[in-house]
Amino acid sequence: MPDQRPANPLALAVLGLLLERPLHPHAMAAALRERGLDRAFKLTTGSLYDTVRALRRDGWIEPAATEQPGARPARTVYRHTAEGARLFTAWLDELIRQPAAEYPKFLSAVSYLGALGPVRAAAALRERAAALRAGIEEGGRAHRAALEVHGAPRLFVIEAEYAQAMAAAELAWAERIAGEIEDGTLEWPGGHR
Repeated sequence: MPDQRPANPLALAVLGLLLERPLHPHAMAAALRERGLDRAFKLTTGSLYDTVRALRRDGWIEPAATEQPGARPARTVYRHTAEGARLFTAWLDELIRQPAAEYPKFLSAVSYLGALGPVRAAAALRERAAALRAGIEEGGRAHRAALEVHGAPRLFVIEAEYAQAMAAAELAWAERIAGEIEDGTLEWPGGHR
């Protein structure tokens, strides 16, 4: 099996779930949604099945069993291959240790914040701050539910804590910059006020 990493980030989520126990794709989707990971990964039925097929084709995972509950169609349950598990943990180790350049759209947009003018820029940042605040509240509820209602070990939902911390930092920044625009401490070229 080549040490080629999957291109789709959803593969990380699938491989991570399979560390816990073998699953069929329908159960994978349910677990990802239950844990709020559908906000971190683009999750559609098609993308999930495509990812599972690619991981199987490339030798990362293999069928473990087939289930057929009642009159429903048969479902293939997947697990890591030994080599897939080794490569997955090596990939995770690298991703966690090495910061990598990421290209978020918001960072690109902030580069041209001045084009909006001060009033519109401050209003846009305030609106983003409100959306971030709502997302933080919803994320907190989902995280608590995963821990308290569904009994997920904290380690299995630790990414939600990271997402909350990043959203809180972005919220603080957006509010600070909006305030600086509104009180005039962020200088605007061209005499805008």
